[in-house]
Amino acid sequence: MTTATDTYRQLLDLAVGVVLVAAVLALWRRSLHAIVRVLALQGAAVAAVALLVGVHHSEPRDLAAAGLFAVVKIVVIPSVLWRIVREAPDQRETEPLANTAATLLGTAVLTVVAFAATRGLVGLGTTAESTVLPAAFAVVLIGFFAMVVRRNAVAQVVGFLLLENGIAVVALLASAGLSLGVELAIALDLLLAVLVLQVLTTRMQAKFGGLELDHLNELRD
Repeated sequence: MTTATDTYRQLLDLAVGVVLVAAVLALWRRSLHAIVRVLALQGAAVAAVALLVGVHHSEPRDLAAAGLFAVVKIVVIPSVLWRIVREAPDQRETEPLANTAATLLGTAVLTVVAFAATRGLVGLGTTAESTVLPAAFAVVLIGFFAMVVRRNAVAQVVGFLLLENGIAVVALLASAGLSLGVELAIALDLLLAVLVLQVLTTRMQAKFGGLELDHLNELRD
């Protein structure tokens, strides 16, 4: 039993660590193709977290959520984003609000803040889930940060998806379970948001020839 628990703890640490590293990479990279690939990698890690929690706690709803994550976060959403990026005239984000050094410094500060803010929660429990909660909270903060500093429509939506992935992992770890109905509703909302993004980016490219959000300031009623 101890060996199985130790293996679960190590695999869970690895999966949540990949979620956090992917969030940092998504902020570091400027290539839209690379950002979408990193998002798909993070989606796979989130699905792995749900699978591990479901197997360890014998929760069928978490296993079902893992399958839902795999379909939506690894296949469907990245496929829609790939289509948008292929049609974009500029394959790189050229005008972020913060340069690479400032962005990486910001992610480091937010990670430290997340670990400091959740130190009390970690101290309340000794489970495998409680020890990796700070990393999941850090992903939530990094997602917010990405939505602030990125000015490209695709990159900013990726920031929103990073935020949602962080919230999903926090919910899985904090409750050792996640309502499949709630996650299904969230997944459908995310898919709808990405489809709306596809329509918006098509109109932006036709009117402005690019995907920078500053172009929206030129719109008038």
